[in-house]
Amino acid sequence: MLTALAVVLGTAVVCGAIARRLGFPSMAGELVAGVLLGPSVLGLIAPHVTGMVVDAEGTPNVAISAVGTLAVVLLVGLAATELDARFLRTYAGTIGTVGIVAFVIPLAVGIGIGFVLPSRFLGDGAHTAQFAVLLGLAMSVSAIPVIASILGELSLLRTTLGRLVLSVGTVTDLAAWVALAAVSALATVGLRGWHLPLTLVAVAGSVGVALIARPILGHLMTRFETAGHDTQSAAVMVIAMIAGAAATDAMHLDAVLGAVLAGIACGRRPERVVAPLRMVTATVLAPVFLASAGLHVDLRALASPAVAGIAIGVITAAVVAKLVGGYLGARLARRPRWESVAIASGLNARGVVEIIIATTALGLGIFSEETYMIVVVMAVLTSVMAGPMVAAAARRWRPGAGGSVLVGAERPQHGT
Repeated sequence: MLTALAVVLGTAVVCGAIARRLGFPSMAGELVAGVLLGPSVLGLIAPHVTGMVVDAEGTPNVAISAVGTLAVVLLVGLAATELDARFLRTYAGTIGTVGIVAFVIPLAVGIGIGFVLPSRFLGDGAHTAQFAVLLGLAMSVSAIPVIASILGELSLLRTTLGRLVLSVGTVTDLAAWVALAAVSALATVGLRGWHLPLTLVAVAGSVGVALIARPILGHLMTRFETAGHDTQSAAVMVIAMIAGAAATDAMHLDAVLGAVLAGIACGRRPERVVAPLRMVTATVLAPVFLASAGLHVDLRALASPAVAGIAIGVITAAVVAKLVGGYLGARLARRPRWESVAIASGLNARGVVEIIIATTALGLGIFSEETYMIVVVMAVLTSVMAGPMVAAAARRWRPGAGGSVLVGAERPQHGT
């Protein structure tokens, strides 16, 4: 069991490093690691290696699944801690406008596609409405870790542009987690009797508990940090995220929702507290999760012209819908043209968030293996294209480029 975990982690780290050397996000290489270890490659030429990491049904072994679950909890929880309350208040109108348009357009496109796709793309026993909504959610989310990495490499993370993209992405992803929790609950307990009202009450109650816990957790962690006990503060964050995920899971909601709410309750913490957690998550936990996601991908399905054609159509529609939604939303919020292009390009990166939704849908039996494969390929492609697109748009803001200025050089009262 531990040997399999070592093989998966080692392969993911090596492939991630190769991807970075080639100028791609490390997550692309880590996903490829899973594809290499899965049925598409080693499953054909060295099935005993694939059999070591997955069972006969293609499910990763217990150790890999456990580490992957912890990775998801910390990834989304730590992303939620980055919500800047003051910046959200200052730019509430802009964030709301961009977020709604950038979320609704790809959601609507995805739902529309979900209703017309052939039944072979639905999981066994899945309802078309459930399938369509989850496909729409997968198209509408943005990958905060990928976006943050891209903005950091371009020195845009602390500019108005960077903070707008991260804020919009985090807020819209929160809406997606709530919707995912509701759909997951309905998929497991159905619409009978009081199940739907109870689900909505559970979601509202979870949000309420997070709001109540926020000052308590903040006071506790601040005391630890003031006393120089940063490790205890970090431990409180991890415990809160795991407990939140366990609580929502116990209520038949998605565990991701609890992790997000726990991250919001913890709030922004000093960099010295969260940096070690981010490092462990990014270098150990996330590669295992992404590689395990790649284990489900069977690229042999693309040998079918019908599947390949639908994959190209779905991915193209997702990219166009997100770019149009992000750009229109930013323009409606009166953001300049090239900043709007950069915002839309950043939000187009799906990455690990989309894979989490796809993994949940596959586990619930709502997505088929073909649909899961399409969504994972979409996550990789959109993450790879986001960096060059954001860089190209941001260059138009450099001094001397058409008389424009840096996004971060706006007036101080705008919160920069």
